[in-house]
Amino acid sequence: SDEKLDLNDSKWEDIHVITGALKMFFRELPEPLFTYNHFNDFVNAIKQEPRQRVHAVKDLIKQLPKPNQDTMQVLFRHLKRVVENGEKNRMTYQSVAIVFGPTLLKPEKETGNIAVHTVYQNQIVELILLELNSIFGR
Repeated sequence: SDEKLDLNDSKWEDIHVITGALKMFFRELPEPLFTYNHFNDFVNAIKQEPRQRVHAVKDLIKQLPKPNQDTMQVLFRHLKRVVENGEKNRMTYQSVAIVFGPTLLKPEKETGNIAVHTVYQNQIVELILLELNSIFGR
């Protein structure tokens, strides 16, 4: 809503409230950050040979609408910082991918095996986190 938030207010001290709100924001978008029409393309990209995956994912991101690309870059840079503080927060590349994969990347209609989709969703998010500078530059 248009409500002004004071993030210094004690009710925001629980990090789970903030991360829950962030996930809910992305989950409730009318279309995922990785748009519906590119879902299968991203899945096919992650299935490629390891050396080709980064290039394929980078090319697909460039095909997304500019606001999606910009939002994705800011979000993934933030998530990378979360992982870099893993000693304090116990978040790894894999755990961040598990949390955000299905929220950011999903098919328009669930067909086939949801568990298989989840594996690919997580792998795509993890790859972007691991290869952030290759995909988005410095």
